[in-house]
Amino acid sequence: MTSQLKLAIWDIDGTLIDSRKIIQRAMDRAFVRAGLGGIDYDRTRTIVGLELTEAVLKLAPVDYPAERIPQLATYYKEAFVEQRQEPGFEEPLYDGALETIERLADEGWLLGVATGKARRGLDIVFEHHDLHKYFQTFQTVDGGPGKPHPRMVLDAMGETGTDPRQAVMIGDTLFDMQMGRNAGVHTLGVSWGFHTEKEILAGGAHEIHHTFDSLNTALDRFFEHQSAI
Repeated sequence: MTSQLKLAIWDIDGTLIDSRKIIQRAMDRAFVRAGLGGIDYDRTRTIVGLELTEAVLKLAPVDYPAERIPQLATYYKEAFVEQRQEPGFEEPLYDGALETIERLADEGWLLGVATGKARRGLDIVFEHHDLHKYFQTFQTVDGGPGKPHPRMVLDAMGETGTDPRQAVMIGDTLFDMQMGRNAGVHTLGVSWGFHTEKEILAGGAHEIHHTFDSLNTALDRFFEHQSAI
């Protein structure tokens, strides 16, 4: 019989944190500052989860000079930080997110993060919501290749002593699903973030969930299946 270790690896933006407004505003401001006239949400949402330089490269016009891509990424970072200082700033947890994290921690799950954020950005969000205490492994783009490369999921399993049979990847984008699949773990897509259900399924999601209640049921089912092995 295998160990009863179980690891839930979470994406952050669009999965636990509703960052749709702040990410869109930051990207729009960055494109305006770069003289590109702004950008709409339907384009911005397609790259969320990717490492920032790769993300802005995908969004920039095809004739945009390659040497200016780092500056465009810097404009985004600056616009993101500016918003944190503005009145009425919000980057809330989705309803049901904290309750789910608390329940899993209480029930002995190991919890991890796999995010396109840098560690500094992750720490700011987690400090604001007091989340660090629930998690055992924090994987960001600072540590190596970003999504959909499997590195973050593999490192999370390595740090927690788990294997692909004991881990699930939870996220809202096709990049999360591709990353999880590439690492050989079960993938649970959620539909309340940036990508559409069709896009998430195209990324290889084993399941897709529309509420935290449904996601919780799936996590319980995963544990029950693992316990029977």
